[in-house]
Amino acid sequence: MSSISGPVVVLLTVLQWAGRGLPSPVRPICDPRVLDRFIMEARETETALRGCKAGCGVTGTFVVPLTNVDLVVWETKDTGEQALEVQSGMSLFGQVLSAVRESVSRVAVQILIDNNKSNIHSLGQVLRSLHIQDLSLPPAPAVGDSVTRKVSSLSELLHVHTNFLRGKVRLLLTNAPACQQNST
Repeated sequence: MSSISGPVVVLLTVLQWAGRGLPSPVRPICDPRVLDRFIMEARETETALRGCKAGCGVTGTFVVPLTNVDLVVWETKDTGEQALEVQSGMSLFGQVLSAVRESVSRVAVQILIDNNKSNIHSLGQVLRSLHIQDLSLPPAPAVGDSVTRKVSSLSELLHVHTNFLRGKVRLLLTNAPACQQNST
């Protein structure tokens, strides 16, 4: 498992482009390798904690965003609506991971959860840097809301988190206007 956290990856990517002297580097998050790194770290955490006995002391149910995407519906939404949906989901994951972290006693598990929380924060910063819209923190979706579901284990929570990054976050960042401008 890698010990490099998300913000460090972004910084190294920027420095790598600056060192090459490129006149107009692609925004780091527009480079799919950066998001791939966040996804890889989420997947590694999911894999590492899959065998965690009794959920590493985590009990209860957690409300998480839905990860399924109907592309026809997604594409009819404007970028601001898509960004708000992603930001709401990221906020919800941040809240849930904070609660989970408080309930685990194993330091190794706490470190993995802290890394995922840091990555969520970094992705939030990235979304704000793309100037898609004013992404003030949206209210957390209610339990039973049509955009959320419940999970009952740590491994299921982490699996949903990984899928959210692979789905809605990737779709949003791939089609973000700032990233489209750089591809022309």
